[in-house]
Amino acid sequence: MAEVRVKARKESVFAERFGAFAECLLTGVWIAVASLGVVTYPAAFAAGARHLRRSTAHEGGGWREFVADFRTSVRGGWVVGLAGWGAAGLVWVDVQAVRAGLPGGPLVGAVGLFALIGVAVAGLRAAAVWTPGDRWRVLLAEAGRRTVLDPAGSFLLVGGVVLVVCSALLIAPLAVPVLGAVAAAAVAVEERYRHR
Repeated sequence: MAEVRVKARKESVFAERFGAFAECLLTGVWIAVASLGVVTYPAAFAAGARHLRRSTAHEGGGWREFVADFRTSVRGGWVVGLAGWGAAGLVWVDVQAVRAGLPGGPLVGAVGLFALIGVAVAGLRAAAVWTPGDRWRVLLAEAGRRTVLDPAGSFLLVGGVVLVVCSALLIAPLAVPVLGAVAAAAVAVEERYRHR
């Protein structure tokens, strides 16, 4: 008997890219759910970015792997989340100084705001490269250097954060899936930097 060969059907480019987009949106929902612990947002982004790296490499991975990565990442990531909220609190104090009309307030407010943006970008870049066993302190130090050395990538991430904020202001539920797009942008920025 003749052996029948079945030719494997290759996905169209459109289907592959739409699948990646859908995976980003689903990952955004996972990140939002994992961030409900208030200080767990760095660990949630790290787990989401790792999931997206696996997805783009066509490796297995799903909800269970995301949860396992989140549990591993949250061990040190909650401290980073707490520090992030502390930085946001300091910027809020700066803004109040500007509103009160204190001398030098506008300069201090602007410096504080730019510092907060830089810290947020470094945090996204650190989360984008996180793997189990990495220490957050080392990741953040290296991400801080990359934030300064790669301004184009850093501005791309600032644009992603602005997109989330605008989405939340226009249609609040839309901000949830867009978080996955920001995680994907962070992964793409880090891949771009690595191949420079």
